[in-house]
Amino acid sequence: MKPKYDIRNRIRLYRVKVGDMTQQELAGLVGATRQTIVSIEKGKYNPSVGLALRIAKVLGASIEELFELDEEEGDANG
Repeated sequence: MKPKYDIRNRIRLYRVKVGDMTQQELAGLVGATRQTIVSIEKGKYNPSVGLALRIAKVLGASIEELFELDEEEGDANG
């Protein structure tokens, strides 16, 4: 069985770091809806590469700072 990967993110932390930016403000700056930002922050939706890059740029962070692969246990050989 192949390992399952989830993507963890630190968007909320970085929104606070840049001056308590709201989800709505971030959404407007990156061309998304507030609901999309909520879903990403909760780990229910993985953003496209383009959206992830726009979020990183607005928050002054790298993709690697904002997003991290979280590998669940499993048989990595098959």
